[in-house]
Amino acid sequence: MNKALLSLAIGGFGIGLTEFVIMGILPEVATALDISIPKAGHFISAYALGVVIGAPVLTILGSKWRANKALLALMIWFTVLNTLSTFANGYNSLLILRFLSGLPHGAFYGIGAVVAGKLSKPGKEAQGIAIMFSGLTFANLFGVPLGTYLGKHFSWHVSFYMVGIVGVLAVLSVHFWIPILKKSSEVTFLKELKIFKRLELWLIILLTTIGTGGFFAWYSYIAPLITEVAGHPDNMVSIAMILAGLGMVIGNFLGAKLAEKYSPIHAIIITLIFMVISLILNTFLASDKIFVLVMTFIIGAVTFCLSTPIQVAIINASKGSETLGSSINQSAFNIGNASGAYFAGLPIAMGYGYTSADWVGAVMAGIGVFIAVGIIFLRKKQVNRKNLNLVCD
Repeated sequence: MNKALLSLAIGGFGIGLTEFVIMGILPEVATALDISIPKAGHFISAYALGVVIGAPVLTILGSKWRANKALLALMIWFTVLNTLSTFANGYNSLLILRFLSGLPHGAFYGIGAVVAGKLSKPGKEAQGIAIMFSGLTFANLFGVPLGTYLGKHFSWHVSFYMVGIVGVLAVLSVHFWIPILKKSSEVTFLKELKIFKRLELWLIILLTTIGTGGFFAWYSYIAPLITEVAGHPDNMVSIAMILAGLGMVIGNFLGAKLAEKYSPIHAIIITLIFMVISLILNTFLASDKIFVLVMTFIIGAVTFCLSTPIQVAIINASKGSETLGSSINQSAFNIGNASGAYFAGLPIAMGYGYTSADWVGAVMAGIGVFIAVGIIFLRKKQVNRKNLNLVCD
């Protein structure tokens, strides 16, 4: 059972590496392809778009297979397409490959989160999901800084070779360590779609999209923030990535504890409030060489407190079609990735500086707080209506 969860974490490591390493080498990719940094940000958005489209489509197709076979097929796809990205030699080819390599991302996490919950002890489902997501956080602690360093000192292609190697390890671990499992879903396609009639599900999807977009507004442009705003040399970007990754590792497991101690939705509200505060503080402190690194750690920790509570919340709101709901939330997460990078790039392109991205992120996280509060009021209204119906009966 521990090996099975570890195999999911290894897959998450590869996914986290390819999703986030591009942000650390964005200036190098832009220079190599002779495009601007905001235009290079399109590679982030293309990957995210692949996740958005691939998550529901591949989850529905894969749900008719045994879960272990579906996870294996998704990881093979991921490995092949990310390895092919190393051969891209222009803007268009890399854009297409980033889109294609993002397609299996959401389905792997969607199916994997449900599998992780089922492989965990009763009452410890949040911890099991956190173990899967720990792969993504450890990617940011070790893989992304190393990939960033290699990309800056050798070639950005080397960073994607790393992704391919990790992908091979993930394929092998999923094949040998995940036990034979049932199909992810036994219900028909039309029955699965019934979950989209639930208002709470749509609110959580919106919360994920806007709230986590606040993180990506900051993280997408962390490299120029460190070098141009704080005045650090290029090699300090890797150190900043390590600090952000360390924060993510701690925040991931802290978020699971918060979800178990309080409730997923209350853990989300607490985290988003701290994200707003952290991003606003960073706009004032980013020009200081020490404080910008401190805030990099803090923002990484605060943000990744969200990952497990949001995933548990969406699974709870998708009873009967948990795998589809879980994967749809990955689509929402990556819409947040794309929208955060895009909206933060607008004021930067207009000349307001890289700290303007933090203001965009703070606004998006703040909107997430209001949505989460709205979910609580919706639940209370539903409970009151149910109680009223019981009284009338």
